[in-house]
Amino acid sequence: MAAASSCKFYPTNYKSLQPAKRVAPYISCTAQPSQTNIKVIINGAAKEIGRAAVVAVTKARGMELAGAIDSHLVGEDIGKVCDMGEPLEIPILNDITMVLGSISQLKATAVVVDFTDASTVYDNVKQATAFGMKSVVYVPRIKMETVSALSAFCEKATMGCIVAPTLSIGSILLQQAAISASFHYNNVEIVESKATVGDLPSQEVKQIANNLTNLGQMYNREDVSTDILARGQVLGEDGVRVHSLVLPGLPSSTTVHFSRPGELYTLKHDITNVQSLMPGLLLAIRKVVRLKNLVYGLEKVL
Repeated sequence: MAAASSCKFYPTNYKSLQPAKRVAPYISCTAQPSQTNIKVIINGAAKEIGRAAVVAVTKARGMELAGAIDSHLVGEDIGKVCDMGEPLEIPILNDITMVLGSISQLKATAVVVDFTDASTVYDNVKQATAFGMKSVVYVPRIKMETVSALSAFCEKATMGCIVAPTLSIGSILLQQAAISASFHYNNVEIVESKATVGDLPSQEVKQIANNLTNLGQMYNREDVSTDILARGQVLGEDGVRVHSLVLPGLPSSTTVHFSRPGELYTLKHDITNVQSLMPGLLLAIRKVVRLKNLVYGLEKVL
């Protein structure tokens, strides 16, 4: 483990000493162990986002990739899988218990990043907690019932966990701007675009709509259209509409349109690849080690 120097300056009080006893001021330095890196285990390491996370964690200051878990490419070196140029000497394994058990013996601060599936998240977090490890969960299709169950479990275990509907800091900034704008505009429509069909509306768009709904505002009162399908999906009872556009080649994009007579205010955020999620992921890893309960939403720790 690398060592850091701790130095202290000792001045001389010339007035209190006899001339023969005067000495020059000096600095005393002692070596102290530096802070241990956070051990990071990526569960879902063979996925596109998992591979990006492996590279990001490997390059990040204060972190160390300690394990790679996936049911695909088992036995392959994760460094080669991620095209990093040289092996990391960390094979992809599909036995989460064995990986966590081995790393727990190091007695170091460890975080498990979960990119798996909504059906396995609860058990994965329980496994991590059993070995004294905290979790960062990014599973877009996770149900709120699962989040509630995880929250109760983490509260009882006094263990930190971050469940992030989005890891995009830009998306969070858009959400915050939309909340601020909602107090000044009476009409709002949300439009999202994607290249492939997934859950529509997406988790990010649902989060924006829910944020606006929770403010107690009413929108689009003057629209008397009865053609609901043509006017988009209404998620709540406050009139917020969501439109979803799916076409090959489209970037993942979210646009929030606010308007009032004579004025249109538009917020827009595009995601072109998973690299945009890495700053948010690294932030979540650094923040979760200080938590003792579950936090839903990366915006809570920004």
